[in-house]
Amino acid sequence: MSNKFSDDDAVKKTIMQVTRPAYVIEEQDNLSFVEQLKNQKMRAFVPGLGPDALGDDRFKKRHALKYPYVAGAMANGITSADMVKAMAQNGMIGFLGAGGLSIEQIKTNIISLQKDLKDKPFGFNLIHSLGDPDHEMATVELYLKYGVSTISAAAFMRMTPALVYYRVKGIHEDSKGRVVIPNKVIAKVSRVEVARKFFSPPPTEMVDALVDEGFITHRQAAMAAEIPVAEDLTAEADSGGHTDNQPAISLLPTMLALADEMQARHG
Repeated sequence: MSNKFSDDDAVKKTIMQVTRPAYVIEEQDNLSFVEQLKNQKMRAFVPGLGPDALGDDRFKKRHALKYPYVAGAMANGITSADMVKAMAQNGMIGFLGAGGLSIEQIKTNIISLQKDLKDKPFGFNLIHSLGDPDHEMATVELYLKYGVSTISAAAFMRMTPALVYYRVKGIHEDSKGRVVIPNKVIAKVSRVEVARKFFSPPPTEMVDALVDEGFITHRQAAMAAEIPVAEDLTAEADSGGHTDNQPAISLLPTMLALADEMQARHG
């Protein structure tokens, strides 16, 4: 049987309306699309596919999202509080561009977003301050003080005490003995060797130093060996900044393969 579609324009129209379901029916040896089935002979069914059906369900659940979309975090407040609010109010997540802002400016934005968004998802950027580690630690202490539970970690070439402190602070076991991590890290990287560090547990020497300085407990240090520094990762291709002009089409599968490798290694 050599069936064909009776109306090419109808086929194109149906294909473009991806959020609506469609049925392929057979009538007099011809095929056609309908949105509702009425005792016709069905040859195929195409379910509707909305933007909320895309992406990884675990990622959406972990960050309380309706849509798997992330915006930000462009430094100096380019990704502004208004942009972060717009994302949160529409079921997505935005990260305020805290890089280059003063501690007081970051604090003002935290208070504003927490007041307006309450339980909706949002986060802040933590940019690696190679020349000013005190500012990086002060930013982390501010996030911990005000309960900023999700950060986008950018421009890191190595793990730092401030980043490890943010990740490990507050971890504990639930009633079933599972490690609970209150502070989520989405790493933004362009190189495999940096991604490998984010997918690994925090460096032991940094964790031990945080214990010695009274930042975390011995029990939290032990649990730190069971968690990665970041559970999510942004594969950052050429952004016109500190990246390596990597083509996204090859960088993304490379990072996915690395994630599988590190999951197998660390469990």
